[in-house]
Amino acid sequence: MKFQGSSNYIATPDLMLAVNAASTLKRPLLIKGEPGTGKTMLAEEVASSLGMPLLEWHIKSTTKAQQGLYEYDAVSRLRDSQLGDSRVKDIQNYILKGVLWRAFTAPEPVALLIDEIDKADIEFPNDLLRELDRMEFYCYETKELIKAVSRPLVFITSNNEKELPDAFLRRCFFHYIKFPESQTMRDIVKVHFPDLKGELLAAALKAFYDVRNLPGLKKKPSTSELIDWIKLLLAEDIPLDALQSADTKISLPPLVGALLKNEQDISLFQKLIEMQNRNR
Repeated sequence: MKFQGSSNYIATPDLMLAVNAASTLKRPLLIKGEPGTGKTMLAEEVASSLGMPLLEWHIKSTTKAQQGLYEYDAVSRLRDSQLGDSRVKDIQNYILKGVLWRAFTAPEPVALLIDEIDKADIEFPNDLLRELDRMEFYCYETKELIKAVSRPLVFITSNNEKELPDAFLRRCFFHYIKFPESQTMRDIVKVHFPDLKGELLAAALKAFYDVRNLPGLKKKPSTSELIDWIKLLLAEDIPLDALQSADTKISLPPLVGALLKNEQDISLFQKLIEMQNRNR
């Protein structure tokens, strides 16, 4: 089965090619890109379009690789033994299966999302090398080898907060999601707002890219923020002329707080407008 995009996700040809290449090579697909470019949603849409269950592992700074395999709850077992619970005789009752265990033992092929792997400790990717490469691991408490019934389709996302080890990168197929160009962005917005009038869409996109292309922004607005902004424009019934300036000069768009998320960027934008006004 090949991924050919979906009605809910506008995938560029090179992105579809990357998904299918990773599937053919039986390697994890490592997806990088700016926050808000649809990295997590890609795994959801591929799984949906291919009819595969999706297992998700959202990584935090405190996440350890072992948690993805399994955890042995020795504290609960000790407490139960003190209470005379018969469950203590079977150690399986105290093995908490992680997402990799569940993906490996699923009766049918699944998609596995390891989301924002760069949030974890630098050793986290290295600790998963063998398991993701061989698709197996050993549970010492139960003395059993957990081996994948069928190889899951693995998606790994990163926001580039940390560099990933070379040994880990060698085992992945890599794709960088470029920020959408205007036409692609138009198609994305149409998925969310199919009835949006063309004039309003054009004006909103121009205002959005004017903000995004401002030099020196600490955080450029993303696709998800554009969607939120347009939703607000429609909810507040903002007129078209509020998005259009009388000339080609950049103006502060309404509800700009949906696009710019810190005071430095808003201040920078206001200073640019003041400079333009002085030069008129």
